[in-house]
Amino acid sequence: MIIAVDGPTASGKGTIAKALAAHYGLPHLDTGLLYRAVGRQVALSGGNPDNAEDALAACAFPEALLDEAELRSEASGGLASRVSVHPAVRQALYERQRAFATQAGGAVLDGRDIGTVIAPEAQAKLFVIASVEARAERRYKEMLAQGRAADLAAIAQDLADRDERDRNRAQAPLRAAEGAALLDTSALTREEAIAAAIALVEAARNA
Repeated sequence: MIIAVDGPTASGKGTIAKALAAHYGLPHLDTGLLYRAVGRQVALSGGNPDNAEDALAACAFPEALLDEAELRSEASGGLASRVSVHPAVRQALYERQRAFATQAGGAVLDGRDIGTVIAPEAQAKLFVIASVEARAERRYKEMLAQGRAADLAAIAQDLADRDERDRNRAQAPLRAAEGAALLDTSALTREEAIAAAIALVEAARNA
């Protein structure tokens, strides 16, 4: 069984995808981490994330980069959003994601184009959303808990900017896949969101 979990930054899709993978005993891939690694590699190489050639060259990042804590930073998230607009970058990472999705036994993948591009044949597709305000508040608390300086207004603006880029890019824009179940986590606790996601997957399996 392939489960596709899509949605904007900080909507809760990563937490939900991990929980679904644990619940169903499936391997999980955070595809956004691949784009964060590309963005981070561009920065490490002194390149320009808005330059298609620099971004494509960074797709050859070392595997060890995926384990760096820096990939979870706001800076890496912003870089990921910028490199992901380049068609050549998306194509370079497509095969890697596709191979993971189609492995024997199935998998859970979360990102922005899993149900629309990477695995349109997924048996269960979720599109996880939350208001910018709710998402900014979550990210703000997360950063404070990590002992990092945080500005709520700046985080909200950054999320809105990323949404704009992701929805309006020419290739694989952020949108709900056909047949995807919508899950709004704005007012849900972590446990409530996971329970709702499991219920939606079960409904898709039994449809």
